[in-house]
Amino acid sequence: MSLDTAAVPVHVQPETEEMILARQRRAVFRRRRNTWLLRLAIVIAWLGSWELAATLWIDPFFYSKPSRIWERLAGWFTRGTDFGSIWYQLWVTVEEAVFGFALGAVAGVVLGVILGRSQYLADVLAPFIKAANAVPRIVLASLFVIWFGLGLASKVATVVVLVFFAVFFNAFTGAREVDRNLIDNARILGAGRLQVLRSIVLPSATSWILSSLHTAFGFALIGAVVGEYAGSKAGIGFLIANAQGTFDSAGIYAAMIIITVVALLAEWGIGHLENRLLRWRPSVSAGSTAAL
Repeated sequence: MSLDTAAVPVHVQPETEEMILARQRRAVFRRRRNTWLLRLAIVIAWLGSWELAATLWIDPFFYSKPSRIWERLAGWFTRGTDFGSIWYQLWVTVEEAVFGFALGAVAGVVLGVILGRSQYLADVLAPFIKAANAVPRIVLASLFVIWFGLGLASKVATVVVLVFFAVFFNAFTGAREVDRNLIDNARILGAGRLQVLRSIVLPSATSWILSSLHTAFGFALIGAVVGEYAGSKAGIGFLIANAQGTFDSAGIYAAMIIITVVALLAEWGIGHLENRLLRWRPSVSAGSTAAL
């Protein structure tokens, strides 16, 4: 006698909320792991091909190679540079970048919000702002060295110029994009100009401003290095200028790597600050955040 297996009911246990969340977490973990493994594979393939090409085909005197760059980095962090400790050189550049970043960001936010809320002032100052933004920054860096000398002031001025415009245009757009109905309702309820600015305009423009800070700090580091390259007595840009003068391509790459690491750390810090300040935003899906 045969049994009809199709007639036997199969009971499937439904997934609980905890099981669904655990499965989603495993999927996010696998996605992130695969992403980092692929990134690592790309870096290894790139460095390996560069090392091989510099050994067999191209001249490492001009193009250097990863092994020489690693040796230069190790030498700088163990024995120091020809001009003192690498930590001192790095501190000089970061100090210039941070001071200029703070001044340029504050000026950009203040002026951007003011002009964003005043159409008349925006119309009056628009040609001057556009003309100032069109001036090549390397020219200004050279002028600042002449005006303020080789010290901190000339580098901070260069950084301020770069950071200001990166933040200003985002703050200006954010202030312009505020929902007009919210402002009208607040004024009907008796809110004054400062109350509207503090309670509606600034919170609405926060996303625009913080998004500009990611790019702005990179510009701050660029401004510090450009200013040091134009004329300085210390800093990462000074090391780059010296390496160029001695045809030390490995030294140039090593300095670039140091600046890149600092920029990535700053990007992580600004992103963490952004997440804390914008907790009121609707949460995004795990799939979209996993890609970052």
